[in-house]
Amino acid sequence: MEIRKVIIPAAGFGTRFLPATKIVPKEMLPLLDKPAIQWVVEEAVKSGIKSIVLVTGKNKKSIEDHFDSCYELDSFLKEKGQYKNLDVLSKILKLADFISIRQHEQLGLGHAILMAKSAIGKEHVAVMLPDDIIMGPIPGIAQLAKIAEQEKCNVIAVKEMPMETISRYGVIEIKKQITANLFQVKRLIEKPKAVDAPSNLAIIGRYVLSPGIFEALETTECGSGGEIQLTDAIQNLALKGEKVFAYKVQGTRYDIGTTMDWLKSNIALALKHPEYSDSMMDFLKQLDREMVFLEGKADLIKQRQVSF
Repeated sequence: MEIRKVIIPAAGFGTRFLPATKIVPKEMLPLLDKPAIQWVVEEAVKSGIKSIVLVTGKNKKSIEDHFDSCYELDSFLKEKGQYKNLDVLSKILKLADFISIRQHEQLGLGHAILMAKSAIGKEHVAVMLPDDIIMGPIPGIAQLAKIAEQEKCNVIAVKEMPMETISRYGVIEIKKQITANLFQVKRLIEKPKAVDAPSNLAIIGRYVLSPGIFEALETTECGSGGEIQLTDAIQNLALKGEKVFAYKVQGTRYDIGTTMDWLKSNIALALKHPEYSDSMMDFLKQLDREMVFLEGKADLIKQRQVSF
């Protein structure tokens, strides 16, 4: 069983980033020198997946355009002799084969995945959410694909999260622990309160799912937030007897779902980048010195106010 196709849902409004995302899709916001969604596509390609199904929505045409040719820009770069930039753009075109499908209604992640049914057929499929960037020696989705192929099962990526943030995620209840990082799933709960969470293992944006997921989604009622939840559909697969495993993906996860997380991720990636790391470190050191100076001045002002 080879995982040949991936669904990347990119139809959301990106309201957490407004007004920046009024026109620009949040998936196109830059992480260093390329848009966030390109990092996800490159992870899929490194995992041997070359068929990319993009589920988009209104005002998301720039995502499709990014993975397409632009004659005017190419001509301009040739005229200016900017062959390095031309080479970068040509590599984007060669990454993979892309299919774009429009989600006409905002009915949740599960509904977005269901929109891709006709493009997938009767085979296991990867799902990658562009809010999560996973970096490591072995691509995150490749780790899940290996388990899915070995066990003939559905696999979801999980990560240990602090209980104070657990209500932001889908959470698994463990049926059986197979290894230190691999679990058979008994139950999945979407965004539980901390007191109701059966574990601290939160679902993050990587999945490998059987073709049964589409039938499960078609029969799944709206859940949390009035939307069709992917976690509810996977739970239905488990109830029908399909094996669902969860794996603690190895690597560094960069969450770019909020403005603050996006800012932190840019800084963290810059510190690891061979071209940007030295400059970023110098900038942070200078910033730290300025903060110490300002804090010292603030303390001095307080002391003078007390003396009066």
